Amino acid sequence: MQRTAIIRALINEPAIILADEPTGNLDSGNGNSVMELLAELNRTFGRTVIIATHSSLADPFATFRICLKDGRIAEAAACNV
Repeated sequence: MQRTAIIRALINEPAIILADEPTGNLDSGNGNSVMELLAELNRTFGRTVIIATHSSLADPFATFRICLKDGRIAEAAACNV
């Protein structure tokens, strides 16, 4: 169901992709595949991808990270939790 929702969101080729927990409810293999797809959309087609997640699967793909702790933007060290 998660992958179907991602496909539906991408069918109109949006310039900006807002992904809230795109790897939620997926095993690590499928979660990594989703992250690779989003990274490829960014690299190849210039899509802006903004991801909100608790998962560390997105970390290797991020070009910029903002971390929140207790509702506030946290120091960079807090991102490594």
